[in-house]
Amino acid sequence: MNAAMTDSMLNAVLRRAGAAQDGGKAKLPDGRALTLYLAHAGASLSVSSIVATEVDGEWLYALSKKGEQFVVALTDVYAASVKGAGGDTGSRKAGFLS
Repeated sequence: MNAAMTDSMLNAVLRRAGAAQDGGKAKLPDGRALTLYLAHAGASLSVSSIVATEVDGEWLYALSKKGEQFVVALTDVYAASVKGAGGDTGSRKAGFLS
């Protein structure tokens, strides 16, 4: 059982990321991006490099840095992480090789 993301939980993440709100749309500042973590019927998925979001009812629309558009059920999202927050310069973390 996963704890589904709510609209207010997503808004808290976006506030922490410094997203600019314009109606129901949120745009992250340059240098920041979200990764959304989803699960449904035992399958999991992560959607990374998200720079803008919009919630419309039960749907979450997400736009990536590359212009890819994703539409997911907000209730399938259970977590999010913010890249570029807290002074992250995009450098590699110890223990990860490319």
